[in-house]
Amino acid sequence: MSFSLDTALPEAIGQGPAKKLERAFGMQTLGDLLAHYPRRYADAAELTPIRELPIGETVTIVAEVLSSSARMMRNRNGAMTDVIIGDGHGRVSLMFFAKNLGQAEWRRDELRPGRRGVFSGKVSAFNEVTQFSHPQYELFDDDEDRKAQVEERAHRPIPIYPATATIASAQLREIIESVLTKLGDVPDPLPADVREANGLLDARTALIQVHRPETKTDVDPAVRTLRMHEALVLQTALLQQREAVRSLNATARPAGAGGLLERFDAALPYTLTPDQQTVGDQISDDLIGTWPMNRLVQGEVGSGKTLVALRAMLQVAESGGQSALIAPTEVLAGQHLRSITKMLGPDLSAQLMPTLLTGQMPAAERRRAALRVASGQALIVVGTHALLGEKTTFADLGFVVVDEQHRFGVEQREALRAKGSSPHALVLTATPIPRTVAMTVFGDLDTSVIRTMPAGRAGIQSFVAPLAEHPAWWHRVWERASEEIALGRQVFAVCAAIDTTTKSGGQEDAAALLPSEEGGTGPRWGVVQLEAALATHPTIGGLRRAVLHGKMPSDEKDAIMQSFARGEIDVLIATTVIEVGVDVPNASTMIVLDADRFGVSQLHQLRGRVGRGGVPGLCLLVTETEEDSLARERVDAVAATLDGFALAEVDLELRGEGDVLGANQSGVRSSLRLLRVVKDSKLIARARELAEEILHHDPQLAEHPDLRDAIARRVSDEDRAALAKN
Repeated sequence: MSFSLDTALPEAIGQGPAKKLERAFGMQTLGDLLAHYPRRYADAAELTPIRELPIGETVTIVAEVLSSSARMMRNRNGAMTDVIIGDGHGRVSLMFFAKNLGQAEWRRDELRPGRRGVFSGKVSAFNEVTQFSHPQYELFDDDEDRKAQVEERAHRPIPIYPATATIASAQLREIIESVLTKLGDVPDPLPADVREANGLLDARTALIQVHRPETKTDVDPAVRTLRMHEALVLQTALLQQREAVRSLNATARPAGAGGLLERFDAALPYTLTPDQQTVGDQISDDLIGTWPMNRLVQGEVGSGKTLVALRAMLQVAESGGQSALIAPTEVLAGQHLRSITKMLGPDLSAQLMPTLLTGQMPAAERRRAALRVASGQALIVVGTHALLGEKTTFADLGFVVVDEQHRFGVEQREALRAKGSSPHALVLTATPIPRTVAMTVFGDLDTSVIRTMPAGRAGIQSFVAPLAEHPAWWHRVWERASEEIALGRQVFAVCAAIDTTTKSGGQEDAAALLPSEEGGTGPRWGVVQLEAALATHPTIGGLRRAVLHGKMPSDEKDAIMQSFARGEIDVLIATTVIEVGVDVPNASTMIVLDADRFGVSQLHQLRGRVGRGGVPGLCLLVTETEEDSLARERVDAVAATLDGFALAEVDLELRGEGDVLGANQSGVRSSLRLLRVVKDSKLIARARELAEEILHHDPQLAEHPDLRDAIARRVSDEDRAALAKN
């Protein structure tokens, strides 16, 4: 009996192991199991002698049991088994903990002196004794055939799998080994000519070699083949989704002579930048197309993305269509409404009635806003998640703008788009995205980039304040802030937490904040702690200060931001609630505490809050990390350049795409297995070209059934729904 990739796991490996794998990894089929690739290989051909074992590393050794004993523990409940193993050159202590003495004695009897086997575990040291805690092991049987088989396997590269507390790598290795012997034919998503031209393996051989390599040289061709499979399946699915959107009918929204857009442009006190004009023309053309626009606009902080989006809203409004802009925070939604109203001026504002709709508004005010939206009076609607509620309805939703797309899950974005009939969609991001990430994450969207900045920006200088080397610079940071305030300017001071004395640290964006390299439990500075420290500062203590964080009531947050914008506050002590979109031209200085706890792109976003007007910007990145640490490298990288696109590449290299893509991208695109968007950029581009060529000649993949089946297997209904929601 042979198995296929679609064989249910209970049938292939039994109910018990199948349940464990489903709970731990969501696996349901044999294909899911075999797509759980090794993360590395132990070099069994060069097994490390015990006396050379590196502390902290996970190793595999062949050794003999020298002694074994079981006993109850003295200071806690339970029992333990102590085992000593050796390889003729050194000894290792093994410790196994058990609930009762009976279990400990069972382990002692199994690991009796004289038995040999393969032992894998993480090396530690206690009282100068090298030890493993709860290592995985496989003993050689007295059966000579079995012994020879295990010893032979011990001298092949040993796959080390991503594991959990309930499913260890050694268990996964055993399970996968058992099914490989029964694996039947494997569909091959690659056309034969492509496979041969690129020197790739057939699909079955690639799976066998990645999980059971005879030598190290077997691994590379298997991985190259499976990466190409992943890239082709992903790019084909993305292109299919793009075509699915283009099969929908959209209401054309043309701009007319003398209409709202022309009136707005005529009143602009400045000229559009070349990139704003180019991207605006692309969007304008999309809005009169036969299918819904589905476009991503990238632009540096302050490059004028909101203006581009507003011009598109005016074009849609000319035919009576409504536009909805959804922002990730109440502060940013309020900022957008004020900015849009100001740009429109009194006459156009009265005609389009820009309306704010958020969850924190008083009930009566919210009802009035919802009525204006439902009746079609409000042609521009700005809001937060409140726009997604069932009670929010639109008269004619023609255009959806999603600001800072990475802050929203796909279900939330779809809920807004579903309130119209195939509305046009525009996604804005101030986080520069490398081309390969854009191709992988947003491959079903058309992409535009705004690189040129509006004239009149005074620029930003960035400096690292490394307190580990120069503790006295802490005082200089606040002296520098005082000097800026003395010139009539304002200062942001950003912390990674609200209150570091609380258990959680009050972190408002735990996904964005990075752990301490030194293993600390949280950031040193919270908003509460910084305010207390600055209250007694010789100069800052007497200045006008305010605190802002996401757990404050919405009206209080909005009042503080407006007060800061009016120049009534000198120092705003805040969390990352001010990261995106807050526009205060008089703010000259951004001080980031515990800067090493933020990602590269987040630091770049924060820095973009200053230097927005004619006032020169200053960014001080305060860190206590050591000079040669990875965390310090991130901070230094931000200080070294203002080029967000260059920093995006650095971010990928330092953190890896798993962190950069983020969990909210959902579905197939954030679950890359072997594919790496930086290292495999050429392969991804080649796969994109190949997918376009295949779909051009065979849109339904009738002549490529294996590719079609691979997409169905790899891109589940849930994943495809996620793709459709972008």
